[in-house]
Amino acid sequence: MTILDNFKRDKFKESISGYDRWLNISVAAMLFLGTLLVYAATKNWFASQGLDPQYYLKRHILNIIIGGLLAYGTTLIDYRLIRAYTPFLYAAGLLGLIAVLIPPLGSTVNGARSWISFPGGFQLQPAELAKIAVIIGMAMILSENRDRDDTPSHMDVLKSLGVALLPMLLIIAQPDLGETLIISAAVIAIIGVSGAPTRWVVGLLILGALGSFVAVKAGVVHDYQVKRLQSFIDPTADPQQSGYQLRQSRITIGSGGFIGKGLFNGPQTNGRFVPEQQTDFIFTVAGEELGFLGSGLILLLFAIFFLRAFLIAKRTDDLFGKLVVVGVIAWFAFQMYENIGMAMGMMPMTGVPLPFISYGGSSMFANLIGLGLLQNVHLRSR
Repeated sequence: MTILDNFKRDKFKESISGYDRWLNISVAAMLFLGTLLVYAATKNWFASQGLDPQYYLKRHILNIIIGGLLAYGTTLIDYRLIRAYTPFLYAAGLLGLIAVLIPPLGSTVNGARSWISFPGGFQLQPAELAKIAVIIGMAMILSENRDRDDTPSHMDVLKSLGVALLPMLLIIAQPDLGETLIISAAVIAIIGVSGAPTRWVVGLLILGALGSFVAVKAGVVHDYQVKRLQSFIDPTADPQQSGYQLRQSRITIGSGGFIGKGLFNGPQTNGRFVPEQQTDFIFTVAGEELGFLGSGLILLLFAIFFLRAFLIAKRTDDLFGKLVVVGVIAWFAFQMYENIGMAMGMMPMTGVPLPFISYGGSSMFANLIGLGLLQNVHLRSR
């Protein structure tokens, strides 16, 4: 073995040992559980229709492999160098959001023009990747030319809000309320941690509440979104239409009991009673087939993930890295709470997948890039 081979081997070991091990373990466990749940949600129904029962399983594994490569690639370049390319990443995110609104390019799924279709059945949802561009863009502006003890000026905060506002307006035009709320959570968290006065955070929360009320009254929010909100407030208001999915979701989760009915043995899941079960309502499969124990395990894995991510943010002295980590934490935390909450009737239905668990190419790519950003900051802050 040559000296060069020894050097490469040592550098590989050093890079592997430098990662946050528990962060990777928690994500790997969620990816494994998610793969089983996606297969359980689709296997029997596809077989009953004479289709390939492993169709979603194969595509889900492929998405994980591609996402894993993206995550690894994200860790290779020092995040402080990524900061220099933020304007280009942000511009690419905007172009994707604009492209979906152009009829020949964008396609409508479940009432939202949020997808770009490619040959071979591949689809890309630019809003998923735009979240990353917004987080990096805001972090760049709020950390620009600042010492550690400085606080951002009002102009800095306004500039960062402008960075977030344009993508959010394009996402609202699709319309995609779920992604808008996720970005809003990340925006508030980043501004709060940046050292900006507390009145900015309070003002944004009040503005968001007033904006939602005005949007509903002015008819900006579409009818199906209003009906979803009405069903959340009163599940019996429209039991056969907007309230059907929520009612079936709660029945499915509750039927699992403490230990569940066993993987691939859920009557509600096998009967396809819950629409979009492999994506937005994947938690119902866990509730029915793995029960309280399996659902609790998913929550435990998320708790480990967030604990390790918070430790990365705490150890990082570089403000840009800290704000990126906080933005990613807020993104995942709100999306997890929104997904599980809507499945249990605790939050309105907005159509967002469960990170690392649900089926979906764009969401999986974005999630694993987010993991790569966390590991990137961790590697350079040690």
